[in-house]
Amino acid sequence: MPHPGPTRRTPVPEEGTTETTTRLRPISAERPVEPSAPASPAPGTARPYVSFAEPETYDDTRRPRHVGARTRPRAAAAAACVVLGLGLIGGAAAGSWLTGDGTGADGAHSAFVAAGSLWHSVPVDQLFPPTVQGQGAGPGGADRTWTRLAVAPDSGCANAFDPLLSKALAPAGCLRLLRATYTDATRSQVTTVGLLFTKADPAAMTALKNRFQQEGLDRRTDLMPRPYAAKGTVAARFGDAQRASWTVSVLTDAPVVVYAVSGFADGRIVTAPQPAADAIKPGATTAPAQAGLGHDAQGLADRIERSLRKTVGSATEKPS
Repeated sequence: MPHPGPTRRTPVPEEGTTETTTRLRPISAERPVEPSAPASPAPGTARPYVSFAEPETYDDTRRPRHVGARTRPRAAAAAACVVLGLGLIGGAAAGSWLTGDGTGADGAHSAFVAAGSLWHSVPVDQLFPPTVQGQGAGPGGADRTWTRLAVAPDSGCANAFDPLLSKALAPAGCLRLLRATYTDATRSQVTTVGLLFTKADPAAMTALKNRFQQEGLDRRTDLMPRPYAAKGTVAARFGDAQRASWTVSVLTDAPVVVYAVSGFADGRIVTAPQPAADAIKPGATTAPAQAGLGHDAQGLADRIERSLRKTVGSATEKPS
């Protein structure tokens, strides 16, 4: 008797000849036809019948497919996502550069120029708010509140600074000087804060800032800003001899120098003024430090500077 031939399965359709995915149209999920076992040959005359496992070309739904039929679409989809993502990022970057929204060199230049014109285009209450809240700005993290006493008429820089400070600031030029004087909640301490709008470009402002930092010009008592003693207020006796603490900050993203100088409202003379950066250090025992005058100068200057930056940001925002 002849031996039975090997078992054959229904051939798997080749890719490209028969649809192999239900995403396009349903296909009957029929199982391949299992051949029936052959008739038993005479004992000892034939090899035993062996049934092999299903080939790996079948998935869990028992749908026939060609090996690699899913890997290629997945790879293609992943590549498409990468291309799309890169396109979106590139488009956003190009749009930012074209619109000059402040993230590139053009935007930064626009903000710098806009800041230089704020002295005549922004209400004084926006530059020097009537009340300034200093949450955590006092000694030991105590809250402070400063109330504006008076705003000086905008002017040039003549007699606004000690001679050596005027000389140090001269390379930047003086376009306009705005000043306001505040008092604390006890009305026993007064602080003048100023915004010096210069004629300098970004490079000149950067050079000026570097010089102040490298030579320590913002810590020298012979380069202190002068106060604005507003007549008819508790700051009327706030003169040069009453200066107790101060800070000077040269900005590089705006043609502006922000400063503040503080003292006692009762007219007492201060023989040892101290820079605000030192007076606010923990453990400082000088009279300005113990009175919190360093915190007044630093706290007010910081908040007026923040307000200025916010105003510049609003002035350069593009309408939606």
